[in-house]
Amino acid sequence: MSLAAATRETVREHPFLLDALRAGTLNYSATAAWLVERGGLDGDADAVATALRRFREDLPAYATADRTASVTMRSGVGVVTDAEADGVGEGVDGEPLLRVGGAAVVSEGSHTALLATGGVDAAALSAALRRLDAVDVAVAAAGVAVGGGDDGSLVVIVDRRDGATALRVVEDALAAVPGVDGE
Repeated sequence: MSLAAATRETVREHPFLLDALRAGTLNYSATAAWLVERGGLDGDADAVATALRRFREDLPAYATADRTASVTMRSGVGVVTDAEADGVGEGVDGEPLLRVGGAAVVSEGSHTALLATGGVDAAALSAALRRLDAVDVAVAAAGVAVGGGDDGSLVVIVDRRDGATALRVVEDALAAVPGVDGE
């Protein structure tokens, strides 16, 4: 594999670098040195910097898009195992709010659920989770589902004390979901 191809592959393994590269905010020399020293890339830092500059030329520009969605907050939810969920504080039609693998989110507990409906998808969930992490709000559970149209549902479960902060963060994240020009 060529150094240019290896550089592109290594950058894709570190999405924060890909975002910075697309946004035009990447310091090529510092990033090249980091990729050689810590990123596992085998090559000369100057050659890697050149490969990064060329890679940038091929990438679509970084952009954000506003997602139209309604965000509500629901206190008193819990994350339990599926076995514990049977008959305990279930949501609409006796079903948990969210079920993933062997866990379920039910309507009895010490957490807060943020529910967003509308123009949400995996990119919106990713943006929300990244922002929540940046403000040190721990997420107990999260999920997204997109129906047949453009509308979807997004659920993020946080500690009750973090509910108001998380609501603001999720609303802000949905107002500027990262993407590329034209998306």
